[in-house]
Amino acid sequence: MSRIIRRILVIIPAVALEVLWIYALLTWIRPWAGLIETILSFLSVLFVFYLLTKHDEDTYKILWLLIILVSPLIGAGLYLLFGNKRTTWPLKRALRKNPLPKYENRGSEDVLMKIGEDNPRLAHTFSYIETISGLKSCVNEKVKYYPLGDDMFSDMLSAIKKAEKFIFVEYFIIEEGLMWNTMVDLLEEKAKSGVTVKVLYDDFGSLTTYSGKEVKKLWAMGIECVPFNPLIFIKGTLNYRDHRKMLIIDNKVVFSGGINLADEYINKKVKYGHWKDIGFKLEGKAVANYTAMFMQFWNAFAATPLGNDILISNDSAEDMQDGYVLSYYDSPLKSKAASNELFIELLSQAKNRAWFYTPYLILGDRLLDAFTRASSRGVDVRIIMPGIPDKKIVYRISRSFYTVLLKAGVRIFEYTPGFVHAKASIIDDEVCTIGTVNLDYRSLFLHFENNSLFYKSSIHTALEKDYLETEEKCQEVILGESFKTSFFRWLVDGVLRIIAPLC
Repeated sequence: MSRIIRRILVIIPAVALEVLWIYALLTWIRPWAGLIETILSFLSVLFVFYLLTKHDEDTYKILWLLIILVSPLIGAGLYLLFGNKRTTWPLKRALRKNPLPKYENRGSEDVLMKIGEDNPRLAHTFSYIETISGLKSCVNEKVKYYPLGDDMFSDMLSAIKKAEKFIFVEYFIIEEGLMWNTMVDLLEEKAKSGVTVKVLYDDFGSLTTYSGKEVKKLWAMGIECVPFNPLIFIKGTLNYRDHRKMLIIDNKVVFSGGINLADEYINKKVKYGHWKDIGFKLEGKAVANYTAMFMQFWNAFAATPLGNDILISNDSAEDMQDGYVLSYYDSPLKSKAASNELFIELLSQAKNRAWFYTPYLILGDRLLDAFTRASSRGVDVRIIMPGIPDKKIVYRISRSFYTVLLKAGVRIFEYTPGFVHAKASIIDDEVCTIGTVNLDYRSLFLHFENNSLFYKSSIHTALEKDYLETEEKCQEVILGESFKTSFFRWLVDGVLRIIAPLC
């Protein structure tokens, strides 16, 4: 609580100055109120035309149109501050100065060609996501799936112990406890032995769990630690958070998935019942995509840049191949939302099934349409959601999408033992994705996320097995039975759907 209070105390002066300025301005302009109201009305109309012609999600545009039409001055100001991606220029400038590092990605063209021989339409999807993200598809050499954070944690510790050159840590949430403190002890040992250790965390995501005091402790241990997009004053970049999760070791091994560095993710602390999360370990040359992602962010926001020498290819001791993988990251700075486009693409191609894990379900119109279309043409579309929510209002907004999905034939299951934090998809028999991307507006359009798209990999079988086992612990949502419709629900759902893009 003290951490939050300190942040609020920093922000209060900025808010107070803003309020005083608006009061003085309103007092000064009172004699010209009629003229100014006419001018503002004209400008609000121009602003509406601007939004209508802008390439953006319709639900998002409708929300801002309502706000601006109701209150032109305040609405336009709020949009320029929080709703318009032009406010991302400080982040964009830093990342433009530090683009994704170039490195040798041998065989990436062959990967698309080989996928195209089996499935030309899917090869186009891989190519499309490559174009959006700037990262290339790779041969997947070795991958391991973890159905729980509990299972992944011990392997993360073992990999840290084997580090020889560097350890890169990037997470949305870091919180002191068994998980993080155990890792820090090992990281300190490695730093003292000469291994480079760097930690990047999201300042807002860790607002209540990690403070400058803990950061100073890491620096004292020889561990460089940098917060992403620090929350110092209210600013236009506040909405754009680093929701990525990756532990990279020596450009040989990476751990990723939905698991943050806090005890509930390994079920050592109970917050919302049993915490169901998933992750994976990737080994081989495909790890370079994750190393490059981390390097770009570190070089953009830290004072000690990393050199491209750490991206030198690590040839495997064995000639292994376990399908193909494209690991990429989403960015609100790009004109196309990579994961939103990917899920629409995959749903449009699905022939037999499209199964999803997600903790939140707040869909834009295009993705919602992709779900309903796939189900309506006979694809087995399923979504596993939490049975115990972590954020009640977000959960209620998520459930506002149930009716239209259920009517289209989508099957929805709620995990009765607790909270599902997993983010994954299973498409037919050969394609799956695992990463940090929730099926909500914030993840799909406003956050930096990372995701891995697998094709013909053994991880598909492991994920499918886990999905079916998890489904057995769920209660299916049945329209008219466990989920009843009414005029009041329809009315509330309509309001919630309007404000959904803000959540």
